[in-house]
Amino acid sequence: MTGATEAAVDVLVVGDANPDLLLTGDTVPRFGQAEQLLDSAELLLGGSAAIVACGLARLGVRTALAAVVGADQFGSVVLDRLRDGGVDDSAIEIDADRPTGLSVVLSEPGDRAILTLPGTIPVLTAEAVRSAVARLRPRHVHVASYFLLPGLAADLPALLDEIAATGATISLDTNWDPAERWAGLHEVLPRVDVFLPNREEALAIATAVDGRAHDDLDEAAAALSALGCRVVVKAGADGGVAFEGGRRSAAAPGLVLDVVDTTGAGDSFDAGYLAALLEGVEEEADRLRWAAVAGSLSVRGTGGTGAQATRDELAEARV
Repeated sequence: MTGATEAAVDVLVVGDANPDLLLTGDTVPRFGQAEQLLDSAELLLGGSAAIVACGLARLGVRTALAAVVGADQFGSVVLDRLRDGGVDDSAIEIDADRPTGLSVVLSEPGDRAILTLPGTIPVLTAEAVRSAVARLRPRHVHVASYFLLPGLAADLPALLDEIAATGATISLDTNWDPAERWAGLHEVLPRVDVFLPNREEALAIATAVDGRAHDDLDEAAAALSALGCRVVVKAGADGGVAFEGGRRSAAAPGLVLDVVDTTGAGDSFDAGYLAALLEGVEEEADRLRWAAVAGSLSVRGTGGTGAQATRDELAEARV
């Protein structure tokens, strides 16, 4: 990827790809065999990495996804939706011995609960990513769902060093840790250029990394950025805030919209930020504006990819 060799893709996204079964309406379960009636049920493309990849492709960024799916109907759904979204699926492996992962999303306005069957999600290896980087020569590598990929996570520090040596920049969105231990990131964060947590993740990870309880976002994100990465915090309807070198460096608001579904809004935020980064947008406040608008527009429809912004929509809404 160095020298005069042209990149085959702009971004390689690494992580999870699975269908989301999105349920809306009376979604708080009541046991005792109580039957509840839903407003809707949809089978949609899910997985943080898959949603980021689709968001980038929709913004005109040449994007590939490295992930693992099963040789089953859910795996076919994932591959079909990615291809429809313009994502290069040549780095997706098919595992005939495991089922494709699946998430059941119980969605309510402003919040959601997620039940996930890992299936093939944890099977992705560093060697598979290494092979994809060598073949696709990305300008940027984005790693998603760190805590769902324990095998990859164990090898990630060394792998990131190899990726950085090719000249590619690196970003990370860990997403939530189901075990709530938040372990291993003290060796990873100094090796990434951009870390993209939400507020709750930033507080928990800062506490795990330095051993001090954090309940103030500025303090936590500043501590994380002091490790050497730029920390870009997703703040929901409030937009995004960036920290560099131990201090707050920029902020940008989101849009005021009628919310249909917040699933994947943070992943669309990531896509907007990375699109701005690859476009060469220099001011951090402007990159945050791309991100906040992309995240905001995604809540107009159901699922993570149903209403992701186009480049024209993003430009119009940023004015």
